[in-house]
Amino acid sequence: MQPILPLASAALPFACPVDDNRRLLLYCIRRMGAHGMHDAHAANAMLGTFGMSYMRPLVMLRAFIAETVRTSQRRINIAGCCCPRMTLDEARLLDAIATSESDMQNAALQLRTVLGTADSLGALGAAQAVQSAFADLAHPLELD
Repeated sequence: MQPILPLASAALPFACPVDDNRRLLLYCIRRMGAHGMHDAHAANAMLGTFGMSYMRPLVMLRAFIAETVRTSQRRINIAGCCCPRMTLDEARLLDAIATSESDMQNAALQLRTVLGTADSLGALGAAQAVQSAFADLAHPLELD
């Protein structure tokens, strides 16, 4: 009998982020992807991190999720919230959001790849809003 690990590592090739802010972003993307944009656990996680200023990053992330769902031409693979590894799509989304202001061309390429579309301008703008909201509230999305 073959071990399960090679199959799991093929489906989930990346370790979860080390940075707390990126880990929060991944958690919220997973919760909203699995349970809808108005998931209470995602909102509570944002409240716990940002305090009373949690609404701006939460609303910006909801806008990003709505835009990616609206424009996506393919299924975006996400893992369960408790999974210690990431899918390729999750890694690309996190990198696109984190680099959306510093490296827009790379972020747009990552988003086009995940969404399966030729145009990712709306998703890029929403990603920049998420990145800006995190950075403005002293929780920048550092690259791992």
